[in-house]
Amino acid sequence: MDASPAPPLRTALAAQLAGSVIAYALIELVYPDLFALPLAAALLQGACAALVSHRLGAAKWWLLIHFGFLPAALWLTRAGIPAHWYLVGFCLLLAIFWRTDVSQVPLYLSNAKTAAALAALLPPGPARVADLGCGDGGLLRRLAQARPDCRFEGVEHAPATWLWARLRNLGRRNVAIRYGDFWSSSLGEFDVVYAFLSPVPMPRLMAKAAAEMRAGSLLVANSFAVPGVSPERVIEVADRRRTRLFCYRPGPK
Repeated sequence: MDASPAPPLRTALAAQLAGSVIAYALIELVYPDLFALPLAAALLQGACAALVSHRLGAAKWWLLIHFGFLPAALWLTRAGIPAHWYLVGFCLLLAIFWRTDVSQVPLYLSNAKTAAALAALLPPGPARVADLGCGDGGLLRRLAQARPDCRFEGVEHAPATWLWARLRNLGRRNVAIRYGDFWSSSLGEFDVVYAFLSPVPMPRLMAKAAAEMRAGSLLVANSFAVPGVSPERVIEVADRRRTRLFCYRPGPK
């Protein structure tokens, strides 16, 4: 049996520590005068930490975090910002991104062209549609405008983005935004389930969909395919991201 992957925060800490050791050794052995240039030393540490993170198999979005962490910390110490604003900033980021380190799903937002492509995949008659991790609710707002005959439900676990989604969809009778964890919700009542997550949870999502979704129902995965499972079709979206929508029929055959 394969070992479980290390928790992301543990991997991040290991990358930062290893990056610091490597950067210190390189400066000490190759160019000691760099210690007199804190920003340059911090950038070298960031590059080393990002490289270690990559070698440890962390998601690509961690690389930028590692590269910029120490330089940003150095800049903040010189910016003269009152201490309480650090707490305010931390609380705000936590409310927006919540426990991304646990879910390993960053905040991805679906654009208007993706919404149009998804609307074209909906059944011709009334249907129930779920957006798992609906973010700011923009996708649901566009779908609700395009298909007033359908019922749309979004699930979001980050407090700030959930509130944002609720406010954006106030007054829309065919949209419901629920706060919580979609893993604890049944997918059996939906005709179409949309997910813009990350590569990490896709196998688990497919297993859940296969166990709960009805025959003929559609699972649409934005950008991240399910490993080892061939989609029924792939929709190419003409946007700057070159978005691809992977369409699956996970229910009983």
